[in-house]
This record gives sequence, C-alpha cells and structure tokens, in this order.
Amino acid sequence: MEEGKRQKQVAAVLQDELNNIFRKLGLNMMGGGMVSIAQVKVTPDLLEARIYISFFKVEDIKAAMKKIDDKAWEIKRDLANHIKNQVRRIPVLHFYLDDTLDYVFKMEDVFKKIETDKLNNNLAN
Repeated sequence: MEEGKRQKQVAAVLQDELNNIFRKLGLNMMGGGMVSIAQVKVTPDLLEARIYISFFKVEDIKAAMKKIDDKAWEIKRDLANHIKNQVRRIPVLHFYLDDTLDYVFKMEDVFKKIETDKLNNNLAN
C-alpha cells in the first residue's frame, strides 16, 4: 500500500525535528561514530512512527540503541513541544536499526572481490 500525502508530510516533519532533537541531546555522535535518522515511516492513522536509525562507525550499536531507547520519553517530550501545533496527536515512537549502510559496504566488498578475481584470472591466462 502506498503512503498518502499526509503520511509523507508528517514523516518529513518528524525526521527533521528528530534530527534536531538528536543533535540537541547529543545523540548524533556516539561511540566514536555518527548517528542519524535514516527514514521515518508513519502509519495511515498517523498514530505510530517507525524511526529507522543509521549508525556510521559506531563501535557498540546495541549500547547506542539502548541509550536511545532509554531517552525515548525525553525525545517524545521534545518532539511534542516542537510539533504540537502541526499534528493532533503525537505518534508513538518505535526505534529500529537501519542496516542499509552495512549492506552497501558488504556489497561493495563483494564487487571488489569479483573485480580482483577477474583481474587475477586474466593475468593467469
């Protein structure tokens, strides 16, 4: 099912505000790496938001996710203060790990290996 216009608008507002809140709370830099909101998906009734969080060079991702979960009430409170005039109800926030970046790096390694294997085979022949 395709997202509606209002879902996309609310998701964009949430993503922008959450990135600002993460910066304010010091959650954008953890464990020697960067943390960012990769994507926000909102349910059709606008009551739940799935926030996909991307980690770049963070040493302990589980600890970072726990820290975000521990601060979820504070994040929601700040979010409510910023968007209370734009939505009727503040959505319930669910945080998920976005592993797209890991997948990209893994695929790049696979392609590099294929390329080096091709070069080695051409040199052997």
